[in-house]
Amino acid sequence: MKRPRIAVTRLAAAAAALTITATACSGLNSASGEQEFSGQTLTVAGSWTGGEGKNFRKVLDGFSKKTGAKVKFASSRAQGRDDFALFIRDLLKSGKAPDVAMVPQVGVLQQFAQKGWLEPLPPRVELEAARNFALVWQNYGSVRRIFYGLYFKASHKSTVWYNPKAFEKADVTPPEDYSEMIENGEKLARAGTPAFSVAGKDAWPLTDWFENIYLAQAGPSNYAKLATNEIGWTDPTVIKALKTFGKLFEGDRLVAGGGTEALRTDLNESVGAVYGKDPKAAMVYEGDFVAGIISGEFNRNVDEDADFFEFPPVAKDKQAPVISGGDAAVAMKSGKNKDLAMSFIEYLASPKAAEIWAKEGGFLSPNINLNLNAYPDETTRKVAKSLVDAGEAVQFDMSDQAPGAFGGTPGQGEWQLLQEFVRDPSNPEKTAEKLDQAAAKAYLDASATGTTG
Repeated sequence: MKRPRIAVTRLAAAAAALTITATACSGLNSASGEQEFSGQTLTVAGSWTGGEGKNFRKVLDGFSKKTGAKVKFASSRAQGRDDFALFIRDLLKSGKAPDVAMVPQVGVLQQFAQKGWLEPLPPRVELEAARNFALVWQNYGSVRRIFYGLYFKASHKSTVWYNPKAFEKADVTPPEDYSEMIENGEKLARAGTPAFSVAGKDAWPLTDWFENIYLAQAGPSNYAKLATNEIGWTDPTVIKALKTFGKLFEGDRLVAGGGTEALRTDLNESVGAVYGKDPKAAMVYEGDFVAGIISGEFNRNVDEDADFFEFPPVAKDKQAPVISGGDAAVAMKSGKNKDLAMSFIEYLASPKAAEIWAKEGGFLSPNINLNLNAYPDETTRKVAKSLVDAGEAVQFDMSDQAPGAFGGTPGQGEWQLLQEFVRDPSNPEKTAEKLDQAAAKAYLDASATGTTG
């Protein structure tokens, strides 16, 4: 099933309504404008902690300064809660529903909408989103054609990071297609440096690897069908992608230490294997957040000591995969201040709100009207431009769309089965069967309990 597109007529109606009412309905654009919500309090729930939490609070401060509202932020992770959906459920049960939740997975957004927990976003927010975001982002924020979620923070999960010195030593350049990337890997190995370090211990990077290969080979239509359980994991397209993925782990030429070492390596360690004091690999695949690890954990200058290329297409004349994810702002139906919540989400849809966090780093916005110069370094600007330029070609992380039992839980489902496959990639057909069985059970269980879109 294709993702529903927001009807053009609906947007036209929204525009007409806004024309009639001018700006009176918008707390951000009203004639009184500044400090309209003075004395009122907005409650926001999210998952960010540490530097991310600090930077999001700066965004909240910007809203407070503009409107006069006080903002309280509750972080699930700061309270030791890794499951955001359960965190929100418990808040609702205790009568402490936030006005706004920053939902970290599209599957969770769909779950909340189907449970009736969300308030549809009004025409003024929808129109602001239409001005500033590609339609694909509005579609992923919609459930059954109703717009619930505004994607504020995004990730670019189709970036391959490399050590320029290793490339120079082996006399290789960024590849134009997947085959050339593997050929470069062989050259790097012959020059004394294995091609990749892979974070197999964390498991979820393995799902990202598979998804990029699958999207590049099978195309967006099959990707969408697999993501929504319309085709099974025994489909020939899945087996083909598994075979391609498995070839990386045949011996230890392409992956430092082979599959055995990959399964002992977490994300930070995989980045350190490329950018640490004693590099053990030339490349590490993962999302834009690798840049923050390079600079924050290994004290390297990203612009000088690192570079990236987009995950390559299967052929030079084919489209490169662009996979993303993100955090969407939703208004909770049980929240106490809906007008304030809607004005806050409208604010998040503006380039101004995105600019605040962009300047601090560790952030990507899908907002097409955010000036790229807001980002603190040239590398991040390139990543952001790549994401925005992808437009409607962006696909959302497949595992984020699946029930958590299959696509998001350590030690089970896709995470466990791909780890087993990395340990022994000799039988992709058997792995496909196990994936199919695990997915079928997870979707059946989720359907019975109403916990998936």
